[in-house]
Amino acid sequence: MKLEDIVRYLAEYDGPEMNIMEVCGSHTAAISKNGIPDMLSEKLHLVSGPGCPVCVTPSSYVDRLIELSMKPDHCVVTFGDLLRVPGSVRSLSQAKGDGARVIMVYSPMDVLKLAEKEPQTTFVFAAVGFETTTPVYALLMQQLVEGDVRNVKLLTALKTMPEVIGHLCSAGAPVQGFLAPGHVSVITGAAVFRPVAERYGIPFGVAGFTGPEILMALYAIVRLRGRGEVKNLYPSVVTEEGNTEAKRLVERFFEPADAAWRGMGEVAGSGRILRQEYRAFDAGSSDLTEDRKINQACRCDQVLMGKKKPTDCPLFGKVCTPLTPQGACMVSTEGSCFTWLSSNRKRS
Repeated sequence: MKLEDIVRYLAEYDGPEMNIMEVCGSHTAAISKNGIPDMLSEKLHLVSGPGCPVCVTPSSYVDRLIELSMKPDHCVVTFGDLLRVPGSVRSLSQAKGDGARVIMVYSPMDVLKLAEKEPQTTFVFAAVGFETTTPVYALLMQQLVEGDVRNVKLLTALKTMPEVIGHLCSAGAPVQGFLAPGHVSVITGAAVFRPVAERYGIPFGVAGFTGPEILMALYAIVRLRGRGEVKNLYPSVVTEEGNTEAKRLVERFFEPADAAWRGMGEVAGSGRILRQEYRAFDAGSSDLTEDRKINQACRCDQVLMGKKKPTDCPLFGKVCTPLTPQGACMVSTEGSCFTWLSSNRKRS
């Protein structure tokens, strides 16, 4: 089908109203960048889900990082987007002003050089992410084990998509279709979403990140309304089974566990923690489930579950901005509130 025909169909759609949730922060950004909401019928709505790793990290995890960063002979190593994520009282960036030792890196492997230069320091890497980044942490673990590196530990907040999507469906999220995450699907394979699709009778479209790729996936999802099928619209990089080598490496070092999601509580089987034989490399990842808001008016929890738009939050664009984030959804460039504000997006 030609792209212009797809665009026309989506613009003229006059069937039952549909909420289609994207569960990937990169999709959220691409949807706004390409002006896709304004191309759709008033009966089609795009809502953001829990697709930004730092956005779904609970405050207790940030609090634990701050605690470790303040300990003598300890240093927290992290990516930049985690620095401003609010804990229950403050962020890592704010803690640095009080003497916390925090180093920003661009690759987990950078911690190996730091550990070699300072053998007396315990470096704690903030291992946050979905299935896309978990293999990188498994590769880091391989290096630590084989190199007998004893002064690097991981504080993990690793999560998996199928389980949280199933949780949203079982909780009655107002969603009639899912734009499946392309990057995650490269690792997991498209088939991983099939059990959830079939159980709840909800279609999934695995999509790339260009405007036409997203539009094609939306077209497929709308056409499949009410049918529990998975369509792979990103076959150039996504297969049915995914990256089997990466999955084997992850299984070597990590095992499934319950995980806390910011604003959603604990979701059974939706996390990955270090296996028992590698717990010496863990910096205390267990039981980090508490999630207290700094600003009680923040609506990030409702946004992450597709129940509210960013613009429904009373803090949006006023008290809460990228410079003064009150919730995690405004921190990362993949966060829905950040994307909506930076692109001046008005509608879902």
